[in-house]
Amino acid sequence: MKRLRRPSRLPVDPYILLLLGTVGLATLLPARGTDADVASGASTAAIAFLFFLYGARLSTREALEGLKHWRLHVTVLACTFVVFPVLGLATRGLVPVLLTDPLHQGLLFLTLVPSTIQSSIAFTSIARGNVSAAICAGSFSSLAGIVVTPLLAATLLGNDGGGFSAGSVVEIVLQLLVPFVAGQLLRRWVGGFVSRHRKALGLVDRGSILLVVYTAFSEGMVRGIWHRVSPARLGGLLAVEAVLLAVMLLLTWYGARALRFGREDRIVIQFAGSKKSLAAGLPMASVLFGAQASLAVLPLMLFHQMQLMVCAVIAKRRSHDTLEGTGARDRTGRSRTGADAGTRSG
Repeated sequence: MKRLRRPSRLPVDPYILLLLGTVGLATLLPARGTDADVASGASTAAIAFLFFLYGARLSTREALEGLKHWRLHVTVLACTFVVFPVLGLATRGLVPVLLTDPLHQGLLFLTLVPSTIQSSIAFTSIARGNVSAAICAGSFSSLAGIVVTPLLAATLLGNDGGGFSAGSVVEIVLQLLVPFVAGQLLRRWVGGFVSRHRKALGLVDRGSILLVVYTAFSEGMVRGIWHRVSPARLGGLLAVEAVLLAVMLLLTWYGARALRFGREDRIVIQFAGSKKSLAAGLPMASVLFGAQASLAVLPLMLFHQMQLMVCAVIAKRRSHDTLEGTGARDRTGRSRTGADAGTRSG
């Protein structure tokens, strides 16, 4: 557990530096012509393999066990796919004062993607929250997002998002859901291998995302899309995202308390319900936005780093909190307190 603790200063995720480096590479040396076709094909294959690995990693037994804590998972899903999109729609009033139409489309798309898995678990662990619930909450959100995110995007973004259609949803299903289901079906035979080589395959995860970023930003450079973004607009976008994150952190924490969740479960709801997944959002954006993907993923990339920095500080402070009504724990790590009893009513 100690190795999960971060330094007191604000962290800069090294992977974000790699992402920025990839953007720089695409700016200086964008893929063109045949090279662009090869990069696009490799990106599609890498994404499919990425979601195959997600399916192979998710334990069906753990998922079924997690369903017993259904009130927590419903709350996280509601924050991710209801509250976030409502706030995203509300930012429409900031166009054109702070945001341009393309940046607002990217911001709205950000509010539609599922929650994170790895960072939610890490921060929940640091803050002494319900780690097993965080694992299930992140997994359920990612699985739901494969279907819910493109459907919400088609409904809320429409043609403004780059040509959404029933075909786009089908393409998402074929590229993301089918490999995920295949990973689940083959988990009996490949699950052990995936678990033993988790670190090496994690590099495949991140490499796939870097390839998606390079392909998307290369196409944006070739089409001259970056001439439409000014430093002032980027500053406005950062300000809007800071407010969005602050609102969600407050809503998830105090809303969970109003729903009578215990401290450990409130930590899960705050971290899983206020964060958005870069790993899940980038592949979906590449399919749904096409040539506009580079601008569409920019708000997500900025929000990703912002949420890591802020949540690292919050997690460290939560780790020093006095536990409320500390009691014995059951095998899932949930506190046997009166406040927490309501979360197990399902």
